[in-house]
Amino acid sequence: MALLAVLWMVAALTIIVSGLTRSIREEARVMSLSRQNVQAQALGDAAIQLALQALVASNTPLARTRQAQIDYRGVTMQVQAMPLNGLIDINGAPVALLAKLFSVAGEMPAEAAQGLAQATVEMRERRDPRGVPQRFESEEDLLKVPGVDYTLYARLSPLITADLRGRGLVNPMAAPMEVLTVLAGGNAAVAMRIVADRDAGAEGIDTTALEAAFLDNSTVRRLRIQARVPMPDGVWLRVSRSIDFNARSKGGLPWQTFRASSGVEPVIRKNS
Repeated sequence: MALLAVLWMVAALTIIVSGLTRSIREEARVMSLSRQNVQAQALGDAAIQLALQALVASNTPLARTRQAQIDYRGVTMQVQAMPLNGLIDINGAPVALLAKLFSVAGEMPAEAAQGLAQATVEMRERRDPRGVPQRFESEEDLLKVPGVDYTLYARLSPLITADLRGRGLVNPMAAPMEVLTVLAGGNAAVAMRIVADRDAGAEGIDTTALEAAFLDNSTVRRLRIQARVPMPDGVWLRVSRSIDFNARSKGGLPWQTFRASSGVEPVIRKNS
């Protein structure tokens, strides 16, 4: 009986030690991931600051999306600077453009997309007790519109902005391919051609296949700058900052950050 009791105690201690070991390993893994995320966030912020300094030094308004690679502390990061009028402004876009957004990017039937576009405009035009239109304060506010669930929002979020100063039209020289596809009525080949010509630095790019009523080629001083930072396990951390060059920060910088976000994106691997 004594031997049996000892064996039971040994078995119980083995289970306890095994559980503690597994718990410690899991905590160590979580701490390692947190440290990697913090380091990647700092690297992304540094790359964005360097890109902003270069933009200020050039003293040239940014009229189209620009791509660059920035090396910092031995890490090569991809940085994109995009004028905010390259996105679809949910505070200013007309009903017809919003309907295109919902039908093409949101994959909704045309009739449902038209109804949701009208509901979006009605939501942003609702007035507060002072009679001022409430508008959307951020892209996430689109979820307040009846009929917009998270699945739909996830499809649309990379294509939209809630810029309270925009005209509601889109600059095709700044727009990502997904927005160009919306402007082309779903014709991805047209969007790919425009992006290829734009990235090659071509002048006089043909945009006649896009809906002319939705286009605006003016320059703006409000940008979205994103840095893609490589992380272990084949993922990237995307650090994003929305910048206003019309305002100065409290620290004296010649720009103001009015929105910031970050998130991990997986690397898409092609099957061999």
